[in-house]
Amino acid sequence: MIYTITLNPSIDYVVHVKQMELGKLNKMSSDLKLPGGKGINVSRILQELNVNSTALGFLGGFTGDFISNWLQKDNIFSDFIRIHDDTRINIKLKSELETEINGQGPVISSVEADALLKQIANISSEDSVILSGSKPPSLPDNYYHILIDVITKSNASFIIDTTGGDLKAALPYNPLLVKPNLEELEELFGTKMNTKEKILQYGENLLELGAQHAIVSMAGEGAFMFTKEGTYRGISPKGVLKNSVGAGDSMIAGFVGEYIKTKDARRAFKMGIASGSATAFSDDLATRNDILALVDQAEVSLV
Repeated sequence: MIYTITLNPSIDYVVHVKQMELGKLNKMSSDLKLPGGKGINVSRILQELNVNSTALGFLGGFTGDFISNWLQKDNIFSDFIRIHDDTRINIKLKSELETEINGQGPVISSVEADALLKQIANISSEDSVILSGSKPPSLPDNYYHILIDVITKSNASFIIDTTGGDLKAALPYNPLLVKPNLEELEELFGTKMNTKEKILQYGENLLELGAQHAIVSMAGEGAFMFTKEGTYRGISPKGVLKNSVGAGDSMIAGFVGEYIKTKDARRAFKMGIASGSATAFSDDLATRNDILALVDQAEVSLV
């Protein structure tokens, strides 16, 4: 079983305003409420690809009910820890420029935090766990580290999509996949990735530090995948960018869903590129048909 863990889910309130004027009354041209959170996005794309997953994490209040009801409607199994506080709401303002206002997240008690640790202690070596996104400020700074320790003691594989110290601390535990974007790679190593050679150098460093596979995404410029068998360049299909939210999560879902089935990293990378691109070209996350239509257009070659 694939488990996705979202520590800080949200309702993403997507608001379209034709001409945003600060300091004045603005009227929406349209709006949309969606379940948000990187792990939840991964579970939604996996479902589109006919790959079963279980969504875990923390949900609370009427906002948490909105998310759990949506997932149930989409036949996505979930087993969230119910918390006392409300799940956050993030505002995605789409106008001439795309602006995001993200909530900090709920207060999670030590009892609630421990409940998730006990829950994942029951996984096995046959399982994979995808850890995605930020932590609510109320969780301990090393909570990801604690989660990874529990996961690896069960001999399960894990994928981590986070940044900074949490990403760096995860590498010695040999994650199946890490997926920093270019800015996150720069943050991790404290240097500008202004040449292809530097990207290749520091991508290889991710493997040297412990990752089994590493994808460095570069938005419309495609991505590099680093493996012990070789480094691959991926070129994204052409299309009209509509939505940057969830494209990276879709790439992870495409990769993991395919890799779990085939153990073929190149094929998985191709599916990841198609999945990420399909979401970027959609108003919400991509559908199965959107993704499959782009698989043959995704180009993958050895560097």
